[in-house]
Amino acid sequence: MDLKDKLKRVPPLPGVYFFRNTRGTIIYIGKALVLRNRVRSYFQNTKNKDAKTRLLVKNIADLEWLVVRDEVEALLTEANLIREHRPRFNISLKDDKTFPYIQISTEPFPRVKLIRMKTIPRDGSTYFGPYTEVKRLRETMRVLHNVFPLRSCDYHLDAETIAAGKIKLCLDYHIKRCEGPCEGLVSREHYAEMISQVIRFLRGRNDQLRSYLIDKMNRASTNLRFEEALRFRNQLDAVEKFTQRQKKVTADFTDRDVLVVASENTYGTGVVLRIRNGFYLGREKFSLKIVDGTPAAEIVSRFLHQYYSATEDIPKEILLEMEIEDLNVVETWLRGRRGNKVTVLVPQKGEKRKLVRICRSNADLLLGEIRLKKLKRRELLPKPVTVLQEDLGLAVPPRRIEAFDNSNIQGTHPVASMVCFIDGKPCKSEYRKFDIKTVTGSDDFESMYEVVKRRYERVTREHLPLPDLILIDGGKGQLRFAYRALKELKLEYLPVIGLAKRLEEVYKPAMSEPQNIPKTSPGLFLLRRVRDEAHRFAVSFHREKRARAMTRSVLEEVSGLGEKRIQKIWQAYNSLSDLKKATAEEVSAKVGLPAKVAAALCKKLAEK
Repeated sequence: MDLKDKLKRVPPLPGVYFFRNTRGTIIYIGKALVLRNRVRSYFQNTKNKDAKTRLLVKNIADLEWLVVRDEVEALLTEANLIREHRPRFNISLKDDKTFPYIQISTEPFPRVKLIRMKTIPRDGSTYFGPYTEVKRLRETMRVLHNVFPLRSCDYHLDAETIAAGKIKLCLDYHIKRCEGPCEGLVSREHYAEMISQVIRFLRGRNDQLRSYLIDKMNRASTNLRFEEALRFRNQLDAVEKFTQRQKKVTADFTDRDVLVVASENTYGTGVVLRIRNGFYLGREKFSLKIVDGTPAAEIVSRFLHQYYSATEDIPKEILLEMEIEDLNVVETWLRGRRGNKVTVLVPQKGEKRKLVRICRSNADLLLGEIRLKKLKRRELLPKPVTVLQEDLGLAVPPRRIEAFDNSNIQGTHPVASMVCFIDGKPCKSEYRKFDIKTVTGSDDFESMYEVVKRRYERVTREHLPLPDLILIDGGKGQLRFAYRALKELKLEYLPVIGLAKRLEEVYKPAMSEPQNIPKTSPGLFLLRRVRDEAHRFAVSFHREKRARAMTRSVLEEVSGLGEKRIQKIWQAYNSLSDLKKATAEEVSAKVGLPAKVAAALCKKLAEK
């Protein structure tokens, strides 16, 4: 079914839609209250769309959809699927696989520990995070363990384990850093009360923790337990020192997040300021992958969805810099996750607007750091790449090199390969294999023309990255035909060279003499390495194709074996050697062949 027919069948229901390219890869995931209206809108008045949408529509070859109950469920499903598939045209967090969280487990005597994960599991544990400022996170954990005698062991402690007496007290108990739940020296109720104070501390409720410690200290002092009172006083001092660094930033005591995104070209940074009980609790920063030309409001909306899908710490109020689409749906979704009302605001003046401006300044500074790193990365190119630029007189460093080679034996099973090197290193995910389709016999020139034209027709059609240099394995003849293909595609401006095998001479189009490159040049060594890799890849593909053809021809020589029966044989056996080991009776039973055909097959294989 083609795309036009599918557009007619899109239902008028809430759901999530998927756009795929010609290779079947998901390139965009979106949500809609009415799928039919949203999906069809992409293909209407495309000239009035933003640059990102116009580029997306050009790459759409197929679509699918998933119907859900309402738009809130669609929003949640969309966020989860984007995190899983990471489509090219969606905004996504670049490093969301290893964010650290603080986990409070669900055991009878819970552990409080740092873990790294991609998504929060539904295992009943309480999670705080994700955190991006690891230094501050480790300081928080240090204060927690100084203030609270939390167990640090990995044992699962329950009544049965404690009663068995298999676990002994460790050093932490003797230095007063644990109260010994492993031997039943502390009750579950007392430990649970301590965990509730830990949760208050992590939520910024330090005034409640302060009151709790003062009460404990006074009781211990009244009962003449002065050593215990001293311990509570030291814990209180640790909390006081930690909270002194937390600046009061709002007059009220509302929990709120301030969320701002700064972006440029294909990268950006999202910043979240966490304010709890009126105090500044921390700043989280996230690198974003962005499609150039995406509207700013859409970037903010996508970042908000992904951040709050990855955290359980959702405040009462969220401040943004600009209005986003489907604000009511976002608030409904967040209310369902928090358990009570969540308000998303775009303040225009006053104290809240000042917080947004502070967050914007943070985001701009972080974006400047990313920009500077990218500039430095461009400057710190491998030496062979910079030398090769000088050797060939190229306008830009050849960071992406694509190389082609042909392989055949007397014109049989002709194939070709393309390998890709980025910054002087092979990028194997970009390697491609080609079956020669239009050339008969051993004609390297025409084969090179076909392969180069097929490759860059597709690159142009699918808007894939163009190379900084094209390397042809061969002399002036192969180079001339490759250049002809590029010229027909109006890509003759791309630098293309030929590397002859015999004398390692480098040729350029329309130049009869080879380039004068020193034989000891690092740039020439890089070209040889790229050329040798293209040759290796082409030869291995040719051998693979020839082996398949030889195997297939053996089976086709057996009377009674057609295409369907041969297909069944390979579904039952992994290789020709496995098939040779089997008896006629086994082949007949396993594949479902007539006894005569199975006997003829085994006889034929025995002759080979």
